[in-house]
Amino acid sequence: MKEIIIYTDGGCRGNDSSKDNVGGLGIVLLYPAKNIVKEYKEGFYNTTNNKMELLAVIKALQMLKERCKVTLYSDSAYVVNAFKQGWIEGWKKKGWTRGKSGELKNKELWIELDQLSKKHDFTIEKVKGHANDKYNNRADELVNQAMDAL
Repeated sequence: MKEIIIYTDGGCRGNDSSKDNVGGLGIVLLYPAKNIVKEYKEGFYNTTNNKMELLAVIKALQMLKERCKVTLYSDSAYVVNAFKQGWIEGWKKKGWTRGKSGELKNKELWIELDQLSKKHDFTIEKVKGHANDKYNNRADELVNQAMDAL
């Protein structure tokens, strides 16, 4: 099974999807066995930071054409904690809601991410944002390039 390392980042300038703003996502995909590095970026209008963080992970997993052993690094506590702290399993048990706390924001994206993550031997790890991590910093640069291009 191929081992893949992925760094994702998402961001937004003006974090309110009801107003004019721009968001972007950046992905750095590494295939160490063949010394291959792929990058991807995309910009969006009228979005939120959380949507961009989620969509970055979704797009990254969609790039994989077969089942892989994936280690994904994200600086988003929102995304990482959903896996690490079992939030996703809790939401599923509650019919993809937050139970008494109400509606689950970005429900469709969470459902898609859950399905995609199950297709792989998937591990997610938290990386400190804007720190000294080459690939996380590169993913952040791609986010900003994507927003600048809009």
